Amino acid sequence: MILSASRRTDLPAFYSTWWMNRVRAGFCEVPNPLRPSQVSRISLAPQDVDVVVFWTRNPLPMLAHLDELESRGLRSVFLVTLVGHPCELEPHRLSVERAVQAFQRLSRRLGPERVVWRYDPLVFSPATDADWHRRRFAELARNLRGFTRCCKLSLVDLYPRLTRRLRKLEGTPYQITPPPPDGALLRDLLEFALENEIRLESCAEDLESFGIPTGACLDAEQLGQVFGLRLPETKDPGQRQACRCAPSRDVGMYDSCPAGCVYCYAVRDFKRARLNRLRHDPLATTMLPLD
Repeated sequence: MILSASRRTDLPAFYSTWWMNRVRAGFCEVPNPLRPSQVSRISLAPQDVDVVVFWTRNPLPMLAHLDELESRGLRSVFLVTLVGHPCELEPHRLSVERAVQAFQRLSRRLGPERVVWRYDPLVFSPATDADWHRRRFAELARNLRGFTRCCKLSLVDLYPRLTRRLRKLEGTPYQITPPPPDGALLRDLLEFALENEIRLESCAEDLESFGIPTGACLDAEQLGQVFGLRLPETKDPGQRQACRCAPSRDVGMYDSCPAGCVYCYAVRDFKRARLNRLRHDPLATTMLPLD
């Protein structure tokens, strides 16, 4: 079983204490997002978990727990999102300098094969146009050379639920626009990655015509190679059609991340997410209280 921790929230940044309490208890409980009264008990025993995949913008709170996770026999991989959009789009992100340092510390501890860079999502606005992404990606690729083997690239998805939130940015330099079909930019990003010995793959995007192969964030083949495992190489039917991720169990909950990224699909209401974080009990079996 692959555990996803988590597509629904930044677990390492905000819920690492809860996670370690659940690891010590040997299980956690997760409500069905569509039917909250339906709660699943998920084993965290090493014999039941092949790999834990952490998704985060800030791995720093989890660094202190790595030795314990390793000693308990829980294999882990980190998918670290690092773009550094302006604070108007990512109000509570680490500075780019600090984020790079955190990435490098994590890589020194686990190795570059176990720390994957996610340039996700690629957001277009007057302030973050193609040239901005060229400069930012090239800078990050140089700083992450030798600290990762792979970068997952995705374009921003303007879900209908984001309409009201994005409307507040209209008329500003941060008004998000649909991704343009900019093949020149994509080919440049690929070149920057290759120059720094980083394999660039797409995430839930078809960018093959620009030379960027389609990848998967939860890649059973790559995870198997890293840990010497045989994982079923099938597609998770619960994900988007274009997503090629392997099946996994997610231990997070929606509306729990207080980071406030304006393009976030996992939070319907930022105020609600902040309140939920305040209601969080690190000793509870579920990440958030069950109402």
